Amino acid sequence: MLMFARGRAMRLAAVLCVALFAASSVDAQPEPATTAVLRATLPNGLRVVIVRNTLAPVVATSVNYLVGSDEAPKGFPGTAHAQEHMMFRGSPGLSADQLANIGSVMGGDFNANTRESITQYLYTVPSEDLDVALHIEAIRMKAVLDSDEDWGKERGAIEQEVAQDISQPGYKLYERLRELMFAGTPYEHDALGTRPSFDKTTAQMLGRFHAQWYAPNNAILVVVGDVDPQAALAEIKKLFGPIAAKTLPPRPKITLKPVTAQSFSIPSDYPNATQVVAMRLPGMESPDFPAVEVLADVLSSQRFDLYGLVARGEALGAEFALDPLPKASIGYAAVSYPPGGDPKVIEGKIRAILARVVKDGVPPDLVAAAKLQETRETELQKNSIADLASVWSDAIALYHLKSPDEDLERIKKVTVADVNRVARQYLRLDRAVSGLLLPAGAGKPVASGGGFGGMETISLGEAKPTPLPDWAEAAISRLQVPPSTLHPVVSTLPNGVTLIVQPERVSDTIGVYGHIRNRPETETAPAKDGVNLLLGSMLNFGTEHLDRLAFEKALDAIGAREQAGTDFSVQVLAQDFDRAVALLADHELHPAMPQEAFDAIKPQIARSVEARNQSPGYLAQRSLVKALFPAGDPSLREATAESVSALTLDDLRTYFRTVFRPDLTTIVVIGNITPDAARTVIEKYFGGWQATGPQPNTDLPLAPPNKGATVAVPDASRVQDNVTLAYNLALPRSNPDYYALSLGNEVLGGGFYSTRLSIELRKNLGLVYSVGAALQSGRTRGVYYVDYASDPQNVSKAEAIVRQEIKTMQTTPTGKDELDRVKAMVVRQLPLREASVDSIARAFLQDRDLDLPLDEPTRAAHRYIDLTPADVQAAFAKWMRPDDIVRITQGPAPQ
Repeated sequence: MLMFARGRAMRLAAVLCVALFAASSVDAQPEPATTAVLRATLPNGLRVVIVRNTLAPVVATSVNYLVGSDEAPKGFPGTAHAQEHMMFRGSPGLSADQLANIGSVMGGDFNANTRESITQYLYTVPSEDLDVALHIEAIRMKAVLDSDEDWGKERGAIEQEVAQDISQPGYKLYERLRELMFAGTPYEHDALGTRPSFDKTTAQMLGRFHAQWYAPNNAILVVVGDVDPQAALAEIKKLFGPIAAKTLPPRPKITLKPVTAQSFSIPSDYPNATQVVAMRLPGMESPDFPAVEVLADVLSSQRFDLYGLVARGEALGAEFALDPLPKASIGYAAVSYPPGGDPKVIEGKIRAILARVVKDGVPPDLVAAAKLQETRETELQKNSIADLASVWSDAIALYHLKSPDEDLERIKKVTVADVNRVARQYLRLDRAVSGLLLPAGAGKPVASGGGFGGMETISLGEAKPTPLPDWAEAAISRLQVPPSTLHPVVSTLPNGVTLIVQPERVSDTIGVYGHIRNRPETETAPAKDGVNLLLGSMLNFGTEHLDRLAFEKALDAIGAREQAGTDFSVQVLAQDFDRAVALLADHELHPAMPQEAFDAIKPQIARSVEARNQSPGYLAQRSLVKALFPAGDPSLREATAESVSALTLDDLRTYFRTVFRPDLTTIVVIGNITPDAARTVIEKYFGGWQATGPQPNTDLPLAPPNKGATVAVPDASRVQDNVTLAYNLALPRSNPDYYALSLGNEVLGGGFYSTRLSIELRKNLGLVYSVGAALQSGRTRGVYYVDYASDPQNVSKAEAIVRQEIKTMQTTPTGKDELDRVKAMVVRQLPLREASVDSIARAFLQDRDLDLPLDEPTRAAHRYIDLTPADVQAAFAKWMRPDDIVRITQGPAPQ
């Protein structure tokens, strides 16, 4: 089981591909004829893997440098992370402004991440722009500027990232576990780094780090997407071939010390408590690792005893997660429960469950189910070009495998005896570390001083046109709407269900995605607040025909991934489509809702709601809604412990019948199936679903313009403030002005580094790590948001800049070059949205929910191209109200 998210037990399936080698070839597999692999090693040592996937005219590149925090100088744990940041500050022949503009124009989907043993640089771009992405990576591999001036600015941004992470209780718990598990080794800390070490880091140190480790013979380039592999390899040879290999420094030795059993607790601003019991397990280099992966999946199964705590009403959530590193891993059981529960009791139950595994072994059928799910995941990973690039990158660069399917073959060989052996050997409860996240609550929200008022106008940097290199200018100057690859077939069942079918043959899977148009604020009966929360938990208890365990076993039998609710879905291999839809429909239309489960779950939900209502995150969100909308607005309805405790099972069933109805439901079927075959199966199982009574109201009322306000929500667990600036808009999504406002918002906050807010707040001043702006418009009304996190003394400075930037958009036309750059970005995002089956399906559901045509992205792109600077200025002048901004902070008192 490969993993591409730190600290998460996420299965990366292998990809069954046809292998095409530079010197030889093997027989092609007949289905699907959409995947091929080309491997090569350049004379300078650069390893290249090109994987063809024809889901969309899109390509993802991943440059994997085999260096990370493990190689950081002693006392400077964030050196690799800092160098990752500085790779976006420019190289000889490519300035930071050029890099930012090129990246945004290609669709704005580029990023990087640093881990213990690798640093990855990622682009996802239209296939026609592959050469541009490769040019960037070749230039950055050769050299980086790493100037004192740039590091002085970037230091502020990366220290804001550190403050952001250490303000998260979950991160603090994770870091404490690492300190105790890996004391005295590079694993003792993750790759983030610390503020004190960054304060001592110099640009010269970063330059040396790049010079030592950034070399073609220390890198693996993975290219995945709709490309000609041989042509792509020729371009790679031309751009990367001249880069000289380097003599690499020795790598540090990692000598692990025995783990000593310890316990600790961390104050948390989460509403519920979480108890963790963690153990050190074998790492990715161990021959026992595949069996450990299967063990982790078994322990996370909803049929295993750990999740049984949730089913019995003894916990709100339970999982077993695996965080793998090369030499060792952390495996931990995590159980969340409402405040007031006894952590020692919860810890005791976790330990008892794991002790039974050590003594008695695991159920053999859960081992078989975990292995069967691998086959499904094998195919599902082909359904996203970017995810497929991550899978291949991690398999080769992190797990040191030849391909992802090698991991699948390893797991297929794991036996029940193997799983029981590693459980006995490594689930050492006598050496386990126990961690507790304990809710600390928050003070009441208060009107805050230190906000905007009487401050001087700040002179802002301008987003000036930047001349681009010749190799980029021609490529990104194209401003044409690309043809969509999507051709959905839409029909309506006699009971009102809208069915959308999009055939895709990139994998042998089929996904079903459904959405019921709903709004609890308007559909919940008086005095029944919280009924939707309770119903959501009650959907975990099987159907009227299969109890909870029997239903989960039926899903396991076909390796299906399923969920029910107002958003429901199932993903499965094509051969099991009929059975998967039968189970999904049974769950969606006939949930069991047993009385004994209701009696067990309701007290847990009531206590959880009571804790939620006192948590800083909820209080911040509640304060925002109160400031934006008038008294009596449906959005101000609030579930309480009392309202949940008063609910009956009949209340749930009444709400279920009101909300779950076919004439408000859209179902998307996407995958290796024809429209006729999809309709036959969907109608077979969903066709008998009937609505009763009139349709409920699912629209919010119009709201008057809000007045400005400033509210601070104290949160002692944070060292940094989360900040939201917002005001309401009487702008439904159907209003033609939406497009001009949306395009203008892309100028303000739509792309990394290249937008006005990012340039000023992050790049120039280092006040924030990231800043985002969003225009959210529904069927009846909207809200405009700007979000950032900053140190308390910078909250008001950043707010003043945001206000001034919005006013500038109202009074001064955007430059044509700047607007054309944003238009190019929006146009290039079209194919990127079609590069994931999940994204395609969810976009269809969203458009349908907003009463938009399914080809709305293409129509919108044409409208964006036709907009002028005057159009954007006029829309901002008409709709935007910077003087009415509501500012909500969560954290220390802003200054």
